[in-house]
Amino acid sequence: MKSINKIKQEQEYFSITSVCRTDLEGIGFNTKNVDDSTMIELASKMADAYCDFAFWTDLEIIAEYLEIKKYKKS
Repeated sequence: MKSINKIKQEQEYFSITSVCRTDLEGIGFNTKNVDDSTMIELASKMADAYCDFAFWTDLEIIAEYLEIKKYKKS
């Protein structure tokens, strides 16, 4: 049976990024009329795009760089 600490460790999430109006302004967008609902939708679509295209590749590259061990293939 797994310990409570082991279960907590397996379920813990760590934030990797965020987006804010300043990010949009930094690349030339006018955010004066951008409401929170639009920002929430933008963040959701950015998360989807990152997971679909770069997340898994970046995760493996950076984990290897940090020398995180992989399970041995059986």
